[in-house]
Amino acid sequence: MAVALEIHFFVAALREEDAPLPDRAPQSADRERYGYGGEAEELLLVRRGSEELWVPYSGETDAELDAIIEEARERTEAPAVGQPERRRRPPLRGLLAGIVLLSALAGLFWVVESRSGWNGLDSDARAAATARFSREASVVAEKPVTIRCDEAGDYVGAVQHADGVALVGGDLAYLTPERCLALYRLAFKREKRPNQTARAIAVLAHEAWHLRGVSNEGVTECYGLQSGVALGQRLGLSAESARAMMRRQLVENARRGETSPAYRVPAECRDGGRFDLEPRTSRFP
Repeated sequence: MAVALEIHFFVAALREEDAPLPDRAPQSADRERYGYGGEAEELLLVRRGSEELWVPYSGETDAELDAIIEEARERTEAPAVGQPERRRRPPLRGLLAGIVLLSALAGLFWVVESRSGWNGLDSDARAAATARFSREASVVAEKPVTIRCDEAGDYVGAVQHADGVALVGGDLAYLTPERCLALYRLAFKREKRPNQTARAIAVLAHEAWHLRGVSNEGVTECYGLQSGVALGQRLGLSAESARAMMRRQLVENARRGETSPAYRVPAECRDGGRFDLEPRTSRFP
């Protein structure tokens, strides 16, 4: 967003042009500002390029008229009392400033991205994390599966509008680095950030159910939130925390369903309903 805003300012500066001066007769305010005496005094409009000046004229010679014009120009160019003088930056200087600013922003983004978050972990830590995610997803899918974190953004992320993706019935799923980082913090650092942790667990369980063979998004989400309770416990949450997180995700599903109706859980996703994985218990999810 910051880069887009700077590009907007940059392009606007390149396209900026001087606004043409209005072609009009002098008003009372003009006479008061420039000191041209009464309404009856004759004024002469002088144009030089895009410049317009009203000057008093009463038969002066050319030399005298040039002096009057120069004096009027100086009064026009002088800033009003109490107002700072406005100066237009040379186009080249503005161009260089824009390039430097955009380069600095790009460099800052690269440094932050490369030294923080999921990309800030060393390769051994990321390999250990994805291996752990794969084992946990295999429990849900009831077969060996592989979880990868899509650092390049080729399969999931903001462009694809998805936190995870899996081929139904396959053995490979991708998660965004943000979800992988939340899972890593929980499983390896025992750190939990309620909203991020809960969503990451729900996404991992959701994709595992796709790998298990369920295709309907709403049903997959229902199963994933139920499996997410045990999954969260295996990753380090208490039973109470894991259940509370998945229940909160179930509530939030109704809001997300307004923009993504395919992911809204069906009405039978409830205690004792058709999609209750543990119908003999009163806990849901």
